[in-house]
Amino acid sequence: MKRKKIVAGNWKMNMTNDESVNLIEELKQISINDVDVKIAPSFTNLNKAVSLLGSSEIEVVAQNVHFEERGAFTGEISIEMLKSVGVNSVIIGHSERRKYFNENDFIFSKKTKTAIDNSVNIIFCIGEELSDREKGNHFELIKNQIISGLFGLDMQQIKNVVVAYEPVWAIGTGKTAENHQIQEMHEYIRKLFNDKYGSDISQQIRILYGGSVKPNNAEEIFSLKDVDGGLIGGASLNFSDFNAIVQAANG
Repeated sequence: MKRKKIVAGNWKMNMTNDESVNLIEELKQISINDVDVKIAPSFTNLNKAVSLLGSSEIEVVAQNVHFEERGAFTGEISIEMLKSVGVNSVIIGHSERRKYFNENDFIFSKKTKTAIDNSVNIIFCIGEELSDREKGNHFELIKNQIISGLFGLDMQQIKNVVVAYEPVWAIGTGKTAENHQIQEMHEYIRKLFNDKYGSDISQQIRILYGGSVKPNNAEEIFSLKDVDGGLIGGASLNFSDFNAIVQAANG
């Protein structure tokens, strides 16, 4: 089955309002053929991004969301707030949420439920530290992250999920997993979905790679059998780099 590639740019804590506007105006020039393009600006830039991209094929995604729908949670953003500005997709489970904010599989499972219950699509991130891979625990760790975060969803709900595999040791480090390591893990992830939901779902679900994807390696990574695009960090902040990665996905 041919799965449509996704290139999603995670801007993280970058870009002022003016910088966002300038980059978005450039992004509107991207030639999009057979690829889904998404960007995840900071919360303060979501409303403007949605407005500027209203007639574009580029989707605006949130970087995070709280699992409660409202209440006394100072500094947090609810799913209702995201939807109120036209955002209908969110990243959940990013390794930086684990590392810097002590979020865990239980919290991510609650966020997943809140998003799905409110008809918001998910890019669900999973990945291992270098120490996990060196100990040979990486497959079991990934399996547990998926089971905890996603396998509570039913056959219909899981269709609203995109998975992003990001080996933590390759995020923002300039290091990239070897192609055989990337394919091996993506194939393993797809098998987990096959075992849980059957072949139709496992062949439909899109699995992205996130880990220092750049213009000079994107085409090769995207050509791997079970890689369905990329979750792009630093390279998404530069129009030329991001455009080159999108074109690599266009094939």
